[in-house]
Amino acid sequence: MKIKAISLVVGCALSLSTLAAQPKVERYIVSFPEGARVSYNGAFASAFPQGLPVGIGSGLLFNGKQGDALTFVTVTDRGPNADSPDVGKKESKIFVTPGFAPLLMNIRVQNGKAEATDARPLHDDKGNVNGLPLQDGVIGSTNEVALSDTLKALQGDNRGLDTEGVTPDGKGGYWLCDEYGPFLINVDERGKILAIHGPQAAEGEKSIAGGLPNILKWRQPNRGFEGITRMPDGRILAAVQSTLDIDGKSKKQARFTRLVSFDPATGKTAMYGYPIDSAAYSKNSDAKIGDIVAIDNQHILLIEQGSDKNDAMRNLVYKVDLSSATELSAFDKPGEYPEFDDEKALVKRGIKFAAKKRVVDLRQLGWQQEKAEGLAMIDDKTLAVTNDNDFGVKAVMQNPVEGKKRKDYRVTEQGTLTVDDKPVATTIGLRPLKKPESDSELWIITLAEALK
Repeated sequence: MKIKAISLVVGCALSLSTLAAQPKVERYIVSFPEGARVSYNGAFASAFPQGLPVGIGSGLLFNGKQGDALTFVTVTDRGPNADSPDVGKKESKIFVTPGFAPLLMNIRVQNGKAEATDARPLHDDKGNVNGLPLQDGVIGSTNEVALSDTLKALQGDNRGLDTEGVTPDGKGGYWLCDEYGPFLINVDERGKILAIHGPQAAEGEKSIAGGLPNILKWRQPNRGFEGITRMPDGRILAAVQSTLDIDGKSKKQARFTRLVSFDPATGKTAMYGYPIDSAAYSKNSDAKIGDIVAIDNQHILLIEQGSDKNDAMRNLVYKVDLSSATELSAFDKPGEYPEFDDEKALVKRGIKFAAKKRVVDLRQLGWQQEKAEGLAMIDDKTLAVTNDNDFGVKAVMQNPVEGKKRKDYRVTEQGTLTVDDKPVATTIGLRPLKKPESDSELWIITLAEALK
C-alpha cells in the first residue's frame, strides 16, 4: 500500500531553488498477498489470533527492474523475540516461536503497492536452521539465556543465526551477515547454506567457523555484523553494528566501529574504521549501524543510528570514502588495540578512519520508526530504505511491583520472577505492537543530487 509521496520542506522562507533541492519520498506499507504470517500457538496466542506479522527488512537488496516494477530481496532476523529480565547475571530473551527459521523474501513495488512474496527459510543438509543463540563456550555465543514464552529455559543451538543483511554472491545466490558470530553466510537462491565464515579461533578457543579476524569475537552481544554489501570487484564488505568491547573494556570509549572486507576468491581479509558521531551520543556504544550498500570499490552508503544524548532517535545516511582509511590488522596486538586510543594517540600512530559525508537525515524526511535496517541503491540518485518491525510483538510486565523496572527483576529456574531475591506476583505477557511500529515500511528516496 502506498501512503503518499512526500516532498520535505523545512521552514517557510525558502526560495524555489531550495524547494527543488529537497529529497522526494514515496512511502509504502509492505503487504503479504500470500498471507504470510508467523504461526504462534503459545501461552498468549489469544492476543495474536492471526499469528505474528513477518519481520522483513533487516536487510535489503535491489534486484533490478522488471518493466515498471522495482524488485528487491530482503531478509528477516532471528525471529520473534522480546525483552525479559536477567537470569542471574546473564541477559535473557523470550523466543516467542523458538523453531522460527530466518527467511529470505522478495519485494515487488508496482502500481502503488509493495508486496512481499516467496518466503524461503534458511536451511542446511539437516533441515531448517533457527534463530536461537549459540551455546556457551563457542566464539559467537552471546551468553544470553533463551526463554520460552512461559520463561522456561531453552537450549542454545550452534546452528542458530541472527541474519541482518543480504547482498548478491555473483553466482545467483547471496551472502548474508549475522549478529551472533559474527558470521558471513553464503546461501543459494532458495536459502540453502553453502558456506559460513566467522572469527578464527585462537589457541584454547572453539569456533563454529573460521576465516575472519579473531578480534571480531569482541563484538557486543547481538551487535555483530549488521550490514553487508558486495563491492564491484567481488569483495564482501560487512559492518560491525557497534563499537567492539575488547576484554569488556572498550565499547564506551572506542571512537569507531569496524568495516570488514572479505574476498571469497582468496580468503583475504582487511578492516577499516568507520568514525561514529561521538559527540551526538551519551556514550560511544550507543551508536549503531543499520545497513550498508556499495557505490563503487571505494565508496559505500551507510546508515548510522541510535538514541542521542536527549534520547531522540537518529537515522542518518552517510556516503563513506574508504580510499584513505588505514587497514587496521597490523595494529591489532594485545595492549595496542586502537579501540582504546584517543584522537591524539590515533594520529600519533598514523591511523586514519574512513571519511564520511551526510547524504540524508531520515528523521527530517518524516521517518518515525525506531530502526532503519535495510538500505539499497536503485540508481545514483535513488535509494530504498526499510525498517525492522520486530514481528509486531512486545513484552509487558503484568501486575508489576510499584516503582520497579524490568531491570530490577530476575527470572528463576522455575520461570517465576523475583525482586531483591524475593518472589513477586509479577509475570510477563506478550502483546502486539501497535501501528505504525508493527508496519513493515519501504521508502523510495529520490535525492536532489547524484551520489557518483
